[in-house]
Amino acid sequence: MAKKLVIVESPAKAKTINKYLGRDFTVMASVGHIKDLPEKELGVDIENDFRPTYVIIPDEIKKNNRRILTELKRAAREAEAIYLAADPDREGEAICQHLKEELVGPREKKPVYRVLFHEITPQAVRAAFRQPGEIDRNKVEAQQARRILDRLVGYLVSPLLWKKVRRGLSAGRVQSVALRLIVEREREIEQFVPTEYWTIRARLSAAEPPPFVAQLVRIGERSIKTSAFDEGVRPNEWHIRTEAEARALIERLAASEFLVTAVETKEKKRNPAPPFTTSKLQQEAARRLRFSVKKTMNIAQKLYEGVELGPEGSVGLITYMRTDSTRISDAALAEVRRFIAEQYGSAFLPEEPHVYRTKKDAQDAHEAIRPTSVFRTPEQVAPYLSRDELALYKLIWQRFVASQMKPALFDQTVIEIQAGEFGLRATGSVLTFPGFLTVYEEAKEEKEGEEDEDAAATLPKVTVGERLTLLQLLPEQHFTQPPPRYTEASLVKALEENGIGRPSTYAQILSIIQDRDYVQKVQGRFKPTELGRLVCDLLVENFTDIFDVEYTAAMEEELDKVEEGRVSWVTVLKDFYQKFAADLARAEQQMEDVRKGVETDRACPQCGALMVKKVGRYGPFLACPSCGATQNLSEEETEVICDKCGRKMVRRRSRFGQFLACSGYPECTNTRRIGRDGQLAAPDRVLEEACPECGAPLLLRQGPYGEYIACSRRPACSYVKVETLGIPCPRPDCRGELVVRRSRRGRLFYGCSAYPDCTFTVWDRPVNRACPQCGSPFVLEKVTRRDGRIHYCHRQECSYREAVPHEEIAESVASPSTAARP
Repeated sequence: MAKKLVIVESPAKAKTINKYLGRDFTVMASVGHIKDLPEKELGVDIENDFRPTYVIIPDEIKKNNRRILTELKRAAREAEAIYLAADPDREGEAICQHLKEELVGPREKKPVYRVLFHEITPQAVRAAFRQPGEIDRNKVEAQQARRILDRLVGYLVSPLLWKKVRRGLSAGRVQSVALRLIVEREREIEQFVPTEYWTIRARLSAAEPPPFVAQLVRIGERSIKTSAFDEGVRPNEWHIRTEAEARALIERLAASEFLVTAVETKEKKRNPAPPFTTSKLQQEAARRLRFSVKKTMNIAQKLYEGVELGPEGSVGLITYMRTDSTRISDAALAEVRRFIAEQYGSAFLPEEPHVYRTKKDAQDAHEAIRPTSVFRTPEQVAPYLSRDELALYKLIWQRFVASQMKPALFDQTVIEIQAGEFGLRATGSVLTFPGFLTVYEEAKEEKEGEEDEDAAATLPKVTVGERLTLLQLLPEQHFTQPPPRYTEASLVKALEENGIGRPSTYAQILSIIQDRDYVQKVQGRFKPTELGRLVCDLLVENFTDIFDVEYTAAMEEELDKVEEGRVSWVTVLKDFYQKFAADLARAEQQMEDVRKGVETDRACPQCGALMVKKVGRYGPFLACPSCGATQNLSEEETEVICDKCGRKMVRRRSRFGQFLACSGYPECTNTRRIGRDGQLAAPDRVLEEACPECGAPLLLRQGPYGEYIACSRRPACSYVKVETLGIPCPRPDCRGELVVRRSRRGRLFYGCSAYPDCTFTVWDRPVNRACPQCGSPFVLEKVTRRDGRIHYCHRQECSYREAVPHEEIAESVASPSTAARP
């Protein structure tokens, strides 16, 4: 055993760091937290200054945790010193504290050091080990305060929801506020009343080409109003309300003479965006790459912990990915400036490095997210990364390089035109110097994109006093639009702007509100379910402060003060609990008891009695207390027409998720599946093939895991066609053959067609080629990042394994049937 023990959270991180340290070090992984509050009890002594009771996480929750801890203790006993190198944030600090408590007794004098680095490169890791520090007690207490806050809310409010609504519901301190944002946005959309307004544009020509378009911006001294109608129309504004009014103005405009009154051309500068913080990376990856927040963070974690780069070995490609700072180290600034000068020329390099302002509550000990070396270009690392890993790395690399380049320059021209009492304006711009746009351009919101399109118009050269020719007048009707539903990107932006949560929590917040079925995604945007609305309303009504946006943001500031050592964590919890306990007691008495049924004014369609609202397994529904009839509240009529009877279809929910059902049920039982992406699946398609069991036509259907072919008489006939590989099952005395299947999580695997009598399965694809070493009738094929495509024997006792030349692949793979996978 080496003299020094190093402990990190993840095996991948341990593998990378192990290569940078000498033989005196052994690097092991704790695989995240080893201790937590108990799962089935509160674990917080409220009467004794909120003292927490931590327990070793059981193996049912964290696999092999007991074994991991036993191995760490054994290694710690043999080591002379212990170095704790978890991630540089509150969670990492808490992991280190819990490891110290378990590995070193209170009377032991064995040295325990805290090692911090923000990038996993040889230089950064070795520098950190030369100057180890101690565990930051303030960070530990800030994390502990957050954990206890969340535990108090979750374990004391959730049982109330079980009692008043139904079992299985839960409330979270931060997640419930995110749900509130989504519910309130949905209500804004439902209550929105569109306002009609008209704009008028004139297509004109000057002495020199090309023709161009100018927009009416004022009539006399009054400006044309095109937004903010909810604020009313001021005396100095003109609202063109109707088509008749627009036509009347057009008649007056058509009789006017169009004269250029002013031409202004000025240079416009567009500065690059700062390097990524966590929230900005999540937003940009969602807009540009269509990544979920969770996917973005998972990929970023891999890039941070280390990737095998061939001869260079395992290297962390990006700096720590949980940060709200835009600071860049001096060494990284020097490197990127040298790279820009060499690759793009001195014309693109500013005289001084760009320094970006970091928001006041940022954890500035971290840097922004950047490549650990800008000279590892996306092209160089592409052979070692998956498609998604490369896409995210390229985004981070481009943003960082662009952030230290010169601004882009435009010549912007504004032409003012007078036509009698009417004033018109035409705007256009020409890119004169690309600057940072050579490397990267930030994705725009929808409205920003429209504005940029208008500004990019090409204008002719005109002079003041020049008379223009009117070619056409273009009236256009508009209606104000309601605020859009939140996407993952816009919800993260709203959470950040409101100070709700921290960068490391956004992915978890978005996952939880979906997993609990409080919200669903419709065409990539969050829409609250009936259950989500009900839970949100009950929580907001009964806990006016706890689930308030401003109050939640204030709590984040209090936790920051704990981390900075400015306030005691116990004081923060006492202040919180005083208000929370009063709300909890009142809610126990006053919260609406939905389990018993809440009276409504809707009559039962069968007996006419007033129905009551209850909550079932799949959300709220109406029930008749007299005859027992029920009505689904979550039904939502759509514009999709049933292809069997012509009625409109309604959106419903089942244990398999959302689907469309014919509104004529039970007369018509037609349904259409809605995919996980919110898109409507294709309708069943009749094939020119008969069922081999009953002779009925086969259908191409849409299942939870994709397309499959089955008998049109299902469930009367249970035949499902499977994709066969033409390879017999290797089990002795089995007459089945290998077929393609899918797991419950949608992952492909290969098993025997005689299941359940034969349970033979493999994850990698079988290839119809005998093993050259042991003679097995087939081998397995998989693709690895390091070796490419390889073949290996499925028998554990056989060691055959070799890379496959590209030209042999097509010859060796068996030709499967064309049946769709079930």
